[in-house]
Amino acid sequence: MSRTITIGLDGSSASLAAADWAAREAQLRDLPLRLVNAWEWQPPAYASAAGLSAPVSPSDLQRAWAQRLLSEVRTRIAGRHPGLTIDADEIPDLPVPALLKAGEDAELLVLGSRGLSRVTGFLVGSISLAVLAGSERPVVLVRSAGHSEEDQLPEHPASELPVPMAHRDVVLGLDLHKPNGTVIRFAFDAASRAAARLRVVHGWTLPPYYYGGALMPELNDGMAAQVRRELSDVLRPWQEKYPVVEVIPQATVGGAGGHLVDASRDAALVVVGRQARRAAVGTHIGPVVQALLHHAAAPVAVIPHD
Repeated sequence: MSRTITIGLDGSSASLAAADWAAREAQLRDLPLRLVNAWEWQPPAYASAAGLSAPVSPSDLQRAWAQRLLSEVRTRIAGRHPGLTIDADEIPDLPVPALLKAGEDAELLVLGSRGLSRVTGFLVGSISLAVLAGSERPVVLVRSAGHSEEDQLPEHPASELPVPMAHRDVVLGLDLHKPNGTVIRFAFDAASRAAARLRVVHGWTLPPYYYGGALMPELNDGMAAQVRRELSDVLRPWQEKYPVVEVIPQATVGGAGGHLVDASRDAALVVVGRQARRAAVGTHIGPVVQALLHHAAAPVAVIPHD
């Protein structure tokens, strides 16, 4: 199967926002868009563009609901993105294995992540977490911007639609202790395609024996200068590969999670890495990713790596 941008749909406003994001990304990458719904997935309350209530059981009615959802979203996206190749698949399986399987052939797997409010941020469900932790491909989580779960499919023509996240930075969370080329390349590629600046955030902490810059300001200044040099050294070869991308390095004291959440408020996309490993119990995505999933205002791309 050719590479695709694959979006998992469940009919919620978050998944509809994710479908819009995925369609724009498919056009930027000149790739087909694949719409997927696992029809054994119990859908939330959903109103179709025709105003019909959604049946939720038994399974044959759920399948009919999935087919109608895919058809409506496909029609909506095709109207907004003429020329985009769009495939749609309803999969008779549970959501986590269905989405993980669908993601195997995807350039990106895109999911909606329901936000309670702009303050609360993401409400990450067990399905999203399980897919995120189990996927071997990049996963992008997109939240709806101020829409309730009862929102209907928007009917505005493409000419009246705002351009979300236009002219905003791509933000990369970079760990200088273990910089990973796969994650860095993804961020540079994203910034290059979107003609956006790339803001690179690295959070660093003072050593345990250091108890305040006021007592030893020269040590604080020296360590900060060293971190900035290391950050420049890591980024230099990538800037040479992507000379058109304007890079803004940002080395800040403190954990990276909080700084990335702050940066997400004015970002088009936040890119972070996740070490791919199989856990015997539960899902492990790391504290930085966890913070972003709960509080980031922008879409979050999580890139698995060795």
